[in-house]
Amino acid sequence: MKRPSERAADQMRQVTLTRHYTKHAEGSVLVEFGDTKVICTVSVEAGVPRFLRGSGQGWITAEYGMLPRSTGSRMQRESSRGKQGGRTLEIQRLIGRSLRAAVDLKTLGENTLYIDCDVIQADGGTRTASITGACVALVDALRAMKQRGAIKKVPEVQMIAAISVGIYQGVPVLDLDYPEDSAADTDLNVVMTDKGGFIEVQGTAEAAPFSAEDLNAMLALARKGTEELFVLQRAALED
Repeated sequence: MKRPSERAADQMRQVTLTRHYTKHAEGSVLVEFGDTKVICTVSVEAGVPRFLRGSGQGWITAEYGMLPRSTGSRMQRESSRGKQGGRTLEIQRLIGRSLRAAVDLKTLGENTLYIDCDVIQADGGTRTASITGACVALVDALRAMKQRGAIKKVPEVQMIAAISVGIYQGVPVLDLDYPEDSAADTDLNVVMTDKGGFIEVQGTAEAAPFSAEDLNAMLALARKGTEELFVLQRAALED
């Protein structure tokens, strides 16, 4: 089996995390997984949704979108169609669920953190890149909240990272780019914590069903990939 990118089966694309990428957001990161590039921003606003008012607890929510020419041909903006598509809703809910696991919401006070993930170039793995980059932006936003006096101290953060794995030409592979993703027999997106826990495993057999052995092999690759991502996240936050 030869991957289109000529990477080894367990080799990730080059991953880059550029902090403070935009001027105004409390936290912002340009995350690059190879040719996939996503701008992740975290904005802090006082107040919480109605169901949390008076609880003293904060909230984290997410929005996700792809720019019209982030892919090979121009796509229509969802705002011009008047509604978001099912894929967009699914991904932004996944991002929100994943990042809410990063921090104890009770430590945020009644503040809402809005995570925006905007794909400027897509080559597979946009949701996993979004989660990985947004977690770093979240840490910066919490630090900004502390500096402003919105919270008394920066809460402990459980780092969250995500990676895609799959079966390509019968072989488990790590970090699928678009040519692999579009032709994979199985596609799996895995979200993990830096303590080794799973937050979400999304898997689909596109062709033949995959076996328990295949699943274990893919999860082992995902663990390897997220461990590499945690190293990169921590290094970025130390800069």
